[in-house]
Amino acid sequence: MNSRNPLDVHAPVAAYSHQTEVGPGARWLVLSGQIGMRPDGGVPSDPAEQLAVALENIRRNLAAAGMTVTDLVKLTFYLVDEITPAERRRVITDFLGAHLPATTLLYVSGLASPALRVEIDAWAAAEDTTTAPGL
Repeated sequence: MNSRNPLDVHAPVAAYSHQTEVGPGARWLVLSGQIGMRPDGGVPSDPAEQLAVALENIRRNLAAAGMTVTDLVKLTFYLVDEITPAERRRVITDFLGAHLPATTLLYVSGLASPALRVEIDAWAAAEDTTTAPGL
């Protein structure tokens, strides 16, 4: 994967890249929208905490597929409530570290349940190690 920012496009205003290119022969993982629900079914009332839980759910899905956060190529965030930009960036940067996939942030009027304030869908790609080289 190669994330980059073209010189003739404005610099990113947060932790993301304008584009991510995935090379041939990659293994793709597409995640359904992950919500801020803990494994025990609990949903925090704080939207920033829901954001952190949803990101952790993405991490768990990646691990189940043999991938890591560095395999993420695209994240789409759906937020019902405003999370201050500084808090939102802190939570996302804590999750991504130095990795900067392409991202989109949308504010929506609601999600599947009134208790849900955050949903994130994700795309990941990793080198396909299931095929012998040269085939």
